[in-house]
Amino acid sequence: MQPHDPEHPETGPLISEDPYRSDFPDEISRTESDPVSTDFASDTGRRTKTRVGIAASVLMICFLIAISIRLFHANAVAKAGESAYSTAPPVDVVIARVAIQGQDLVLPGETAAWYETTIYARVNGYVANWLVDIGDHVKKGQVLATIETPELDAELKAARAQLKASEAQVDARRAEAEFSKTTNERWRDSPKGVVSEQERESKKADYESSEARLYAANAQVDLDKSKVDQYSALAEFKLVKAPFDGTITERKIDVGNLVTAGSSSTTTPLYRMAQTDPLRVFVDVPQSASGELMNAGMPAEIRAGGAVGGAFSGKIARSAQSINAQARTMRVEVDMPNANHALVPGM
Repeated sequence: MQPHDPEHPETGPLISEDPYRSDFPDEISRTESDPVSTDFASDTGRRTKTRVGIAASVLMICFLIAISIRLFHANAVAKAGESAYSTAPPVDVVIARVAIQGQDLVLPGETAAWYETTIYARVNGYVANWLVDIGDHVKKGQVLATIETPELDAELKAARAQLKASEAQVDARRAEAEFSKTTNERWRDSPKGVVSEQERESKKADYESSEARLYAANAQVDLDKSKVDQYSALAEFKLVKAPFDGTITERKIDVGNLVTAGSSSTTTPLYRMAQTDPLRVFVDVPQSASGELMNAGMPAEIRAGGAVGGAFSGKIARSAQSINAQARTMRVEVDMPNANHALVPGM
């Protein structure tokens, strides 16, 4: 029992007859005895049905969309498969040709001129003028330079004078021979007893001597002519001419240079020139492939790099027919046309 609090009368004294007594049955009884409220809106059922219908419609639309998408994809896959099946498969087409035996052999080579020469002076003298320089293309017989030869000119003049003297001597000896001939004939045909035999023999000897002197004079004329021809031929070398069609690759002279005839180590050359059309290509072929490249006529392709890069056609012209014992290679030469001078010797 809780004491009464006068300041809080609402609490009042609480008396419990049975501490284990419960008020729940009374509450349940009251609840069950209360009437259930039936106050609902008049359109509640209609709205519920509408919502259920809308939800069902949305589900049906989603289902139809999903089915349509699946059917579209299935149809696209079927069409792609049919197209792939009906399309011809891609193939690689190769044109049949006659097979070429062997394989390409790529080797380094070196170009060389068809002709290459160093031009020396044939006469002693001074360079009067030079007419071509390095890089010039010249023709056979074209004048490259001129040489002044005062000594040769004097010798040629003297030889011609000697020739004229010899020819005059021949005329004198011929006159003597004619006179000796007629005298000998008169003495020979004279009756016996008119002239002595000794005089007859003397006239005969004079005639034979005159014939011999005439022969000697003619021989001297021939000798003098040969000297004139020799000096004349040397005089032609005053004009230095090109021995063949080619290109000037080096010039060693200038105006006023003293030049001497000959081609010794102490002699200064005048020019160096080379013929570059056609061109030779030297190739050292290994011993393993030498047997296939010994025969002339086999085609070859020459490739050059740098500014003149490109491919050029040629053919094997000759081979050494022998293996180098040190390198175990065989020298092969390829001839190549070079009309535009695209390649030069030494490449």
